[in-house]
Amino acid sequence: MKTGRAAEADVNLPDEADLVRKAKFGDASAFGRLYDSTLERIYRYVFFRVTDAELAEDLTSQVFLKAWENLRRYKPGGPFVAWLYTIARNTVIDHYRTRKQSVPLDQTVIKEDPALDEKVDLKHDIGILQEAMQELTDEQREVLTLRFLADMETGEIAERMQKSEGAIRALQMRALQALAKAMGTDRRQEG
Repeated sequence: MKTGRAAEADVNLPDEADLVRKAKFGDASAFGRLYDSTLERIYRYVFFRVTDAELAEDLTSQVFLKAWENLRRYKPGGPFVAWLYTIARNTVIDHYRTRKQSVPLDQTVIKEDPALDEKVDLKHDIGILQEAMQELTDEQREVLTLRFLADMETGEIAERMQKSEGAIRALQMRALQALAKAMGTDRRQEG
C-alpha cells in the first residue's frame, strides 16, 4: 500500500468517469482500478474513526463491497472518492450502532509483544486526540477528518460539504484552534 502524497498521484484518475461508467456495466477491472486509487484514503478515514487496524480493514472491505453492490446509485458529477467517504461514514456509524458488548477483562488473553509499549503510547495519543475531537462541532470534526486524514483538498471538501472554499478554510482554522485548546486542557489535567 502506498502512503502519503505518493498515493495521491493516482487518486484523481483522469479517466475516473470512464472507469465508473465501465464499472456500472459490470467491468470488475475498472472497479479494481478505482479501488486501488482510493483504498488507502478510505482505510485511513475508517481507521481514525475506529482506531483498530483489523476492524478498519474489515469495515473498509465492507465499504468497497457496498460501493460495488450499489454502484448504480452513484451520480456522476462529484468525485467518486467523495461518494466512498459517504459510504465509509455510514458504515462506521452502522458498526457503532450494532456492535456487541465488550468482552469482560477476565476473558481477554494478553499476548507478549515486543512493541507493546509503542502501541500503547500510540493508542493513548490517538485516544487523547479523539477525546479532543469530541469537543469540536460535527462540521469541525468533518473538515479536519477530510483534510488531514482523507488528504482531500480544500476544493473537494467545499464541494463535499456544500460550502465555499473560504468558508472551509475558516472552519478548518477555527477547528484547529479549538482542537489545540482542547488538547492543551487535556495535557494540563494529565500533568
